[in-house]
Amino acid sequence: MTMKATLPLAPAASADCDAPKDVYAAACPCRDLLDLLANKWSALALGALEQGPQRFGALRARLQGVSPKVLTQTLRRLEEHGLVDREVFAEVPLRVEYSLTGLGRDACAPLAHLRTWVERNIDRFPAA
Repeated sequence: MTMKATLPLAPAASADCDAPKDVYAAACPCRDLLDLLANKWSALALGALEQGPQRFGALRARLQGVSPKVLTQTLRRLEEHGLVDREVFAEVPLRVEYSLTGLGRDACAPLAHLRTWVERNIDRFPAA
């Protein structure tokens, strides 16, 4: 038996949904989504979930260096924005799995290109 935990999507900013989107405009709701996707832990979590549903511990092991608190916050934000599903299995002990939604899968392609570009070009950047 599975119980699906769902949260309502975060409401869009008070901007008119029919208005043209301009990520450079201060009031554009696109900025919040860009901030979420440009976050390193979000980008890495989505990439890790491309391999299929995973439990919290497996994600934490894959995303080396992330604290449990930050991973929890990241997964909650991704879930609130409809990119990740959280499925709770009514078992003893309780089991929770995270997986990509269709929207999350759509976001993976450009993020994968960015991760690949970074890996290919890291040696071209001066040491910080």
